[in-house]
Parts: sequence; structure tokens; C-alpha cells
Amino acid sequence: MKEGPNIAAIAALIGDPARANMLQALMTGVALTASELAQEAGVTPQTSSFHLSRMADAGLVSLRKQGRHKYYSLADADVAALLEAMSGIAMRSGMTRVRTGPREPELRKARVCYNHLAGEYGVQAYDSLIAREFLVEEDEKLVLSSSGRSFFTDLGLVLPSNETKRRPLCKSCLDWSARRSHLAGITGTALLSFFFDQGWAKRVEGSRVIQFSKAGDSRFHEAFSLQN
Repeated sequence: MKEGPNIAAIAALIGDPARANMLQALMTGVALTASELAQEAGVTPQTSSFHLSRMADAGLVSLRKQGRHKYYSLADADVAALLEAMSGIAMRSGMTRVRTGPREPELRKARVCYNHLAGEYGVQAYDSLIAREFLVEEDEKLVLSSSGRSFFTDLGLVLPSNETKRRPLCKSCLDWSARRSHLAGITGTALLSFFFDQGWAKRVEGSRVIQFSKAGDSRFHEAFSLQN
């Protein structure tokens, strides 16, 4: 008998088309009801509840009750990273949806990846921070340098000094569309919130797309320039 993690069971849960659509919908980082997820998956609310119960038992989604409503979200950042990595493999293998939809170019440009910025803009921010040694890769770990912390402070973003094993200060996440890294972890989450709070960018309702304003776009490219 084989021992160790049963990845086949997790893969089977994610592999169901309806469940996969629900998980992709939750990549926005916004909690959704079973009815809303049923619409995303194209199934009945009863079927949606069945799928969500199985995924909750497996630790893929978490449930929060508020009043008479139940809201579902991805269990944690590890689940989001798994889904993002699987999306990258699917793209590389040519396993894409037949109809890409009108928002496909916008998704590739800038989108929410659970709780941080992804797409071309996310990759640019990461590359800029690496090039200026604000982020340093040490022993397969991403470290925020003292100059990097000063950069974020000057930008107006105050970061915590502590981190946990489950929630590192900085973490790289493989971008499915660019197939390169973007920034996750505490810093990645804080940075995306900063963009929203400062009015640089906003979410497109009902989508993972992030749209930068004209002024926000200029500020972003100024802060995360790729020029040496």
C-alpha cells in the first residue's frame, strides 16, 4: 500500500469542471455564496452546495456564516498558488478555453490573484524590485532588503516586521499568463491594497480584472520602472 499524501483525491476534486469553475471564481479573493458559485459553474444551487461541501472537507475552500447567508472563499494562499500554477501548466500545454472572452487581454495585463497583483503589471513590479535588489532571492527564499523596506516606506506603504511560516513577508508566485513570477505574501497583499486605497487602480466588478487609472498607471510605471 502506498503511503503519503493522496494527491489523486485533490486532483479529482479540482478536475471536475463545475468545481474548477467555482475555484477560479474564488480567485478574485471575494467571498461568494453557493448560489453565486452555482451561476459561475452552470449548475443548480443544490449541486453547488454538494460540490462546496466536498471541497470544504478537503480543505480547498472555507465557509463563513453571516446572518442567514453562507459565504465561501479559498481556504488559503496555498490553494490559490496551486490554482495559479495549474493555470500556467494548462496554458503551456495548450489546454485553454475554446472561447477566451472579451476580457482576456485585460486579464493578462492586470488581475487579482487571490489577494495580490498578477499579470503583466504584477510581473513588472516583481522584476523592478529584483533588479534594484529591493527583493533578494536567498536559498530559494525571497527576502525584502533594508533598501526595499525603505522603498516601500517612501512609497507610503508600512509593512510589518514579523512574518510566519504560513504567511511569509515576500513570496514569489508563478504567473499563469506571463509564465514568470509576481509578488505574493504579506507584501504582495499590502501592495495591491495600497493601489486600491490610493486610487491608482480599481477592480472590475464581477471579474478578476484590475484597471489602472491614467494617473495611477503613470505612478505605477514611475515607481516600478524597468530602467536601470
